[in-house]
Amino acid sequence: MREAFDSKTGLNSLDLPGRPEETRVVVAMSGGVDSSVTAALLKEQGYDVVGITMQLYDHGVAVQKKGACCAGQDIHDARRVAEQIGIPHYVLDYEDRFRKAVMNDFADSYAAGETPIPCIRCNERVKFRDLLETARDLGAQALATGHYIASREGKAGREMHRPRDSDRDQSYFLFTTTREQLDFLRFPLGDLTKPEARALAARMGLGVVADKPDSQDICFVPTGRYTTIVQNLRPGAAEPGDIVDLNGRVVGRHDGIINFTIGQRRGLGIGASGPDSEPLFVVKLDPARRQVVVGPKDALETHRLTLRDINWLGDTPLADLPEEGFSILVKVRSTRPPVAAWLRPAEGGAEVELIEGEDGVAPGQACVFYEAEKGERVLGGGWIARAESRWRHVASSLPRENMEALR
Repeated sequence: MREAFDSKTGLNSLDLPGRPEETRVVVAMSGGVDSSVTAALLKEQGYDVVGITMQLYDHGVAVQKKGACCAGQDIHDARRVAEQIGIPHYVLDYEDRFRKAVMNDFADSYAAGETPIPCIRCNERVKFRDLLETARDLGAQALATGHYIASREGKAGREMHRPRDSDRDQSYFLFTTTREQLDFLRFPLGDLTKPEARALAARMGLGVVADKPDSQDICFVPTGRYTTIVQNLRPGAAEPGDIVDLNGRVVGRHDGIINFTIGQRRGLGIGASGPDSEPLFVVKLDPARRQVVVGPKDALETHRLTLRDINWLGDTPLADLPEEGFSILVKVRSTRPPVAAWLRPAEGGAEVELIEGEDGVAPGQACVFYEAEKGERVLGGGWIARAESRWRHVASSLPRENMEALR
C-alpha cells in the first residue's frame, strides 16, 4: 500500500480525502488470510476499521470443510483476528438472502443445462449489494475486501485492473461490479502477491490465518457433489433421458443432465464403437428433450458467443461501439489466459467472435472483457447465453432438430 496520507493532495492511501483516522472503512472478513491482512493493514495505517463477517450457510459438514468460507470455523477465525488487531467485529446472518440469490440460482442454472458460477453471483448479489449498503449504513467511506484486483482513478471514474499477482487474478469473478460500486470499493491487496500477503500475516502475528488454506471449490457444497445440492433444492431435476450423438442416434442413457457438463469425457457410461473410434465428449445439454449430446473433441471448439446481462465498464457507451466490432481480449474460464476477440453490440446483449476459438465453453459461464492493448484493464463482461461451435457451420447434413441442439 502507499503512504497512509499525502499532504500535498489531501488524499489517504485509499484515494479518499482526509487522514486515515478520519476515515471509516468496513472490511469484509471471510476468516481467511487475505481479508485478515486487509483489515490489519488498514488498522496499522490508522483507519477507523470495522470488520463484518457474513454467515452465508450452515449445512452440517460444510461448516467444517477445510478451505470453506463464511461459515463455522471461518467466522470464529475472523472474530479472533478482529480481537487481536483491536477492531469491532460483527457477524451478519445473510443465510436467507444467500439461499435465494445464489443457491437457488445455482440449482436453476444446472437444471437448465447451464454451468453456473456461484462465486460471481455471491459477489454481485450479496457482497457488493447487501454488504455494501450495510457499510454505508455504518457511516463508512469505503468497503474493503481481500480480493486480488486493482482499482484506480481513470478518465470516467474508478477503473478495475488486473492485480500485480497474475496467478491470483480474481477479475473473472468480479466482472459484474458496477462503476457506482467501484467508487465505494477498495482492494488493498491489488499490489501484493499471495506470498507477500502470507508474510505480512506472519509479521503481524496473525498465526491463526497465516498458513490457512485458501477457499476451494463451491463453498456451500459439503462433499464436492454439487448434484446433491441441486436435487435437494430442485427435486425432480435429475430426470433420466437419452445420450445421443451428433446424428441424433441414441447411444446410451443417463440419470439426469445435472450430472454432466460441457467438455466432460469420463463418466458417460458409453464405450467406443470400435478400436479406432474417437473418444466422445459432452458437446451440448438439452433440458427440453432431456438429452446429452456427445461428439468428437472438434465439436467443442467455439467461435461465437451470444451474451446477456452485460456489465460494461468502458469509457465509450457499449451502444456506441462500431457495428463491425471492437477489438478486445476475453476470458471464458477463470483459469485460462485472455484471448483475442471481437465484441459487437447486439439487441439484448452482445456478441463475441473468438479469433482462435476455445474448447468447452458452456452457457451459464462468464465472458469477461479486457482492453486489447495490454489486457490489464477490465472492461466488464456478460453471461454466455449461447455458444456456437464450428459444427453448426459444417454439419449441414444433420437433422434440423440436432442442428438446433448444437446452438
